[in-house]
Amino acid sequence: MTPLPLIGLTLGDPAGVGPELCVRALAEPAVRQRCHPVVFGSAEILRRASAAIGVPLPGELAEWDAAGPAPTGPAVVNCPAPPAAAIAPGRVDAACGAAGYAAIARAIEWALAGRIAGVATAPIHKEALRLAGVAQPGHTEIFTALTGAKRTCMMLRSEVLTVTMVTTHIGYADVPRRLSVERVLEVIELTADAVARMNGRPARLAICGLNPHAGEHGLFGEREEERCVEPAVAAACARGIAIAGPLPPDTAFTAANRRRFDAVVCLYHDQGHIPFKLLAFEDGVNITLGLPIVRTSVDHGTAFDIAWQGKASPVSLFRAIEYAVTLAG
Repeated sequence: MTPLPLIGLTLGDPAGVGPELCVRALAEPAVRQRCHPVVFGSAEILRRASAAIGVPLPGELAEWDAAGPAPTGPAVVNCPAPPAAAIAPGRVDAACGAAGYAAIARAIEWALAGRIAGVATAPIHKEALRLAGVAQPGHTEIFTALTGAKRTCMMLRSEVLTVTMVTTHIGYADVPRRLSVERVLEVIELTADAVARMNGRPARLAICGLNPHAGEHGLFGEREEERCVEPAVAAACARGIAIAGPLPPDTAFTAANRRRFDAVVCLYHDQGHIPFKLLAFEDGVNITLGLPIVRTSVDHGTAFDIAWQGKASPVSLFRAIEYAVTLAG
């Protein structure tokens, strides 16, 4: 029988919902039938979160270090973190930002070394990261930097909608100057390749314009569609990729278009995130394309308002683990 893969789960920001979601994943039979979940974080914090939400940790939970043999069940890899008693759920804290980053960095290191088959991440808090002195604003940028990947992009995937983003964690004013034919084309290519592998057939893609009505031939905006998007679409089509657009952003996500296209390439963060979270907030998954390792994630944030209360739904994390197992295979 093929051994189950080891999938790393990062704890996320300890003051958010990440610890309780990891506890639920460790205890979930459906997760443990697909993989051996390995939490990168703090066994002490997991125990406190377990007590807070009333979900017991598995009795056979192992503490794994690099020198020891690979676990054959659920495990935790201890990473630098504040004492569990010092965690104030729902509060932005530099120490928690540093702990979230330390867990990510260790998981990436172990994935690159082949100790784990992939990484599924719990949410981190961008303000806490910044207070901790982390240069990157989010997971996608951290994974890109620490793996040395040359080109990456964010994908949000669900059964009802899949989107990718040309730009992510930047202000709206910065988006137009971050667009280029080269960047748009590489996201189209990454999207086409990933969707084809996941669906088992060539991808059918669409791409949004930046401006209302996709610019209306220069009536709105600074002709970003003509300068950056249309040449990238032409180049992609010449390479055999089926892609339509640029489409007006306000009609790109209609039910008819969701049936017509397998994924929509979006030019900025909220252009893709808003329709995706309206349609698939509970079970959507964030996947970083272009990395040398597998990385998936929940599609929601730290939910400080309900942290450590047992209210957070684990469905998105469970789905992220499923995708990590599939992509690692």
